[in-house]
Amino acid sequence: MSHAVVTDKRPGTLRGASLPKWSLWAIAAGSVAVAVGIGLAAGLHSRIQWGLIAGLLFVLATYGIAARVEGRRQAKDRIATALVWVAFLLAVIPLASLIWATVQRGVKVLDVYFLTHSMGVVADSEPGGGIYHAILGSLEQVGLATLIGAPIGILTAIYLVEYGRGSLAKAVTFFVDVMTGIPSIVAGLFILSLMLMFDMQPFGFAGSLALAILMMPVVVRSTEEMLKLVPNELREASLALGVPKWRTILKVVVPTSIGGIITGVMLSVARIAGETAPVLLLVFGNPFINANPFEGAQASLPLYIYQQYAQSAGSQAAYDRAWAASLTLIAFVMILNMVARGIARWKAPKTGR
Repeated sequence: MSHAVVTDKRPGTLRGASLPKWSLWAIAAGSVAVAVGIGLAAGLHSRIQWGLIAGLLFVLATYGIAARVEGRRQAKDRIATALVWVAFLLAVIPLASLIWATVQRGVKVLDVYFLTHSMGVVADSEPGGGIYHAILGSLEQVGLATLIGAPIGILTAIYLVEYGRGSLAKAVTFFVDVMTGIPSIVAGLFILSLMLMFDMQPFGFAGSLALAILMMPVVVRSTEEMLKLVPNELREASLALGVPKWRTILKVVVPTSIGGIITGVMLSVARIAGETAPVLLLVFGNPFINANPFEGAQASLPLYIYQQYAQSAGSQAAYDRAWAASLTLIAFVMILNMVARGIARWKAPKTGR
């Protein structure tokens, strides 16, 4: 009597059961569908609420399905990944929505005429006019603030990292931390008090001084972190060759971290480019073109947006100009970041095999 021997033809493997690659997409689609159904059934009209419900369902469903198929250990990894994706979407969706709304509303009047004319002969409630005077004022004010704030911030960071010891360095660090969190209106009031002491009228350079105050702590903090990332071995090797410390900093430390330093400066420029309160106090605004930042009131893009939006209640033209100026300001910041990335890549130390 023969006995049949049943053998398992499946090859042995150390891997357990795992979800297919398309499973997360299927879970996400199902979560969205269930969230929409819950929102409609509960009478929730906000798509933000639908999105939050979908995100919560996606995390819970991912954990439950992964725990059942792959085990709890792998499920914990899955839920961590799901939380990262949900957090990423929560950050990106509002930003994308803001950019889309700005582009959609800003392109209505954004053309060459709008970019090359001022509001000098057009009332805020009338159609026409442009932002040339505001662009010129913003470029001059932000440029002067950068020329003042960036060198001071970079040199302060070099002092703190390379030379700073004792109570003076601690005091500088403390005040930099305090300045990082001060409201922009405080910087404007400080410069305004000096203007009142010397009986000075509003002018563009006063706004640059306030913007430089806001810029310096950001530059100090970002540059300080970049300098700390430079390996000490590079400093020690340079000093061992008899190179003075100041030359080591200039030729070794700064070039190694120049990409991060430039990026930090550009981030600080992007921050001050949108400040309105100091400009409103110190520059005062001007519908005409004023190319001299050291005399007379000037305009700027943030102040122009504020003034046009303040008039938008009774004028569709002012409303459209405010959105077009907002789109221009966003484009200006994007161009700055692209230039910063290009310079950082160009100036980054070359690495070979």
